Amino acid sequence: MKALLCLLLSTLTASAAVKVGTLHPILADLTRQVGGANVEVIEVLKAGSDVHHFEPSAKDIAAMRGSVLIFAMGKHLETYLDKLRDSVGAGVKVVEVGRPIPSLKMDVSQEVFVCCPNHAHNSIDPHWWHSAENMKRAARVVSDELSLIDPANADSYKAGAKAAAKRFDELKRWAQQQISVIPRGDRKLVTAHAAFGYFCKEFGFKSLPVLGIGRSDDISSQYIAQTIQAIRDNKIKAVFPEDQANPKVLSEIVRSTGVKTGTPLIADGTAKEAHTFETMLAHNVRAIVEALK
Repeated sequence: MKALLCLLLSTLTASAAVKVGTLHPILADLTRQVGGANVEVIEVLKAGSDVHHFEPSAKDIAAMRGSVLIFAMGKHLETYLDKLRDSVGAGVKVVEVGRPIPSLKMDVSQEVFVCCPNHAHNSIDPHWWHSAENMKRAARVVSDELSLIDPANADSYKAGAKAAAKRFDELKRWAQQQISVIPRGDRKLVTAHAAFGYFCKEFGFKSLPVLGIGRSDDISSQYIAQTIQAIRDNKIKAVFPEDQANPKVLSEIVRSTGVKTGTPLIADGTAKEAHTFETMLAHNVRAIVEALK
């Protein structure tokens, strides 16, 4: 009888959990940090996936059945959200967690490499999760949305967001300490795409994207020549490929300039070995410090 009662209580507890779908592994981890045992997270986009080419399948939609919330990154990253809203129905709230976070736009007047308009489509950098301060904002958004759905556990969600924010603050301090060994004149982050603007703003780097925001490598030989000259003029020490991105153009630049190639950085936060904010930032900071110190 006692065993049966424990099983019944366990079943009731499990059924009481708020079911939440997530469209990015960093959001899945953040939702678990904030929600704890009160949430059941359904990871639709998993580690190893490509956020730029992903769209939920019928199987993914079925897996989210019963969810009351779906968390998306927002800022135009998930171009399929309108279609998803139609598929899941009006009873499921799709929350763009990045929407209230201030956006960074490419400012060509402040870039060393002035990308052509096609490479800066929309101009907004959607990669807001490269900032500890933004992750703290995101934790509050997740907490507020969970509290609206499940007000009985609002205090628990608030406490979860505060605990997550404390961890993010600690990680930011660690990153600042690591980065302090890089001479200020060498804090220039040369990458293929404009995916690290939020990181650069938070940690005092100059963002130098070669190709802009898009994933296209379709640029002219003249543009490559201009980029190579800019690298020489600015005494760049290293360039950084990105995981899941074609390194073709950067490889050509490296051959022509002789600059160091750094360890690939994690841009989208979906790498199998680093798909939480903590593991992603730690990987990127170590790679950048190793190449530029």
